[in-house]
Parts: sequence; C-alpha cells; structure tokens
Amino acid sequence: MNDATNDRVSIKVWSDYVCPYCMLAEGPLHEATHDLDADIEWMPFELRPYPKPTLRPEDDYLPSVWASSVYPMARRMGVDITLPTVSPQPYTRLAFEGYQYAAEHGKAAEYTPRMLRAFFQENQDIGRLEVLTAIAAELGLDADDYARALKDGTYRETHQEALRTAQAYRISAVPTIIVNDRHRIEGVPNAARLRKAVLDEQAFLAVSQGNACGIDGC
Repeated sequence: MNDATNDRVSIKVWSDYVCPYCMLAEGPLHEATHDLDADIEWMPFELRPYPKPTLRPEDDYLPSVWASSVYPMARRMGVDITLPTVSPQPYTRLAFEGYQYAAEHGKAAEYTPRMLRAFFQENQDIGRLEVLTAIAAELGLDADDYARALKDGTYRETHQEALRTAQAYRISAVPTIIVNDRHRIEGVPNAARLRKAVLDEQAFLAVSQGNACGIDGC
C-alpha cells in the first residue's frame, strides 16, 4: 500500500479528535519533519463510534489519566492542553465527515490540528454541527456548503471507507504513525526516532530509484 512518489516520504497519522495524545503528537511530528521531504496525512479513527458510550470528564477515569499521564507529558513538551468539560465527550463521526470535505477542498492539513485545538484548548463541543461549521468558516471553507454536506451525509461513505483503511492497517490505538508502510510507531512519537525512520526511507527510495549506489552496484 506504499503511496510515496519520487523521493517524498509518506507519513500517515491515525488520530481521533477526542484523544489528547493526538494533539501532543503534533509537535514531534513537525520537529522530526520540518526540513524533510515528507507528506503528513491525518487519517481518521473513531475510538468510540456510536452507539458505544463516550467518556464523561466527571467520572474517575479521565481525571485520573490526565493527572498521571496527559498533564505531565504536556508540561514536559510545553503544550497548553486542558481536559475538556464537554460531557459526555462528543462522537467524532460528523467532524470526520467534515474532514473529508476539507480534504476535497484543500484544507486537510489545517483541519485536524484546528479540531484538536478547538476541543482541548477551547473546550468546544465538536460534536455539534454549528461548532464544526464555525471552525470550517475560520479555515476559509464555504460554511453553508460545508454544513449542507454534513446534513446530507455527502461524505458519509468516504469516511466509512477511511475507517476500512484503518482496519486494513490494523489500527487499534491512536496516535498510530506509519512511515511509507514500513515503519510503525504507536503513541506520541519520539522526534528523533521518527526523523530516523523518515531519513531511512529517503535513503531507501534513493537507492531503489537509482539515485544512489547500493551494495549490489549502481
């Protein structure tokens, strides 16, 4: 399933908008790749698809996980992130259908980070159509067309196909990062490890395309 072209490296990042670790992964992703020829593609994965109950911040689980893991990691990384008070946490199917709209209109790269900030920094309920539409407009998308597409389910099947892709890659946790279908990193990545994977792939592509000499010749 390798889709890299020329010497550009493909980095697929599976995420869910209600996963704080997906937001924490953003920094290492950019640190590792900011000066490399790599294409980062955010991929949808629903941790709790409807009708599975979503989590409630007033229950014991979320505050405990945030206190023991999320907040300490965020402090080390210098990331401003707060446990949202939206209860229960929103389903993300509609937001992901909006992602497909954004991708079709050239805003895929901006959409996912903005949605994560809306939830974890602005405490917005990203399960509500009016909230999603306002974010879409902020990104320069046609708000009316975006809202109409979500109401009509225009991208529902596209999103379902994306979830089938996640199944094909055996995604069971987010973030999961796959570099050129050959390197797999689950969890918030170490920037140095991710950078090495990208550099290794660039070297591999150079040899395979005849741009360098290998041990078997040029």
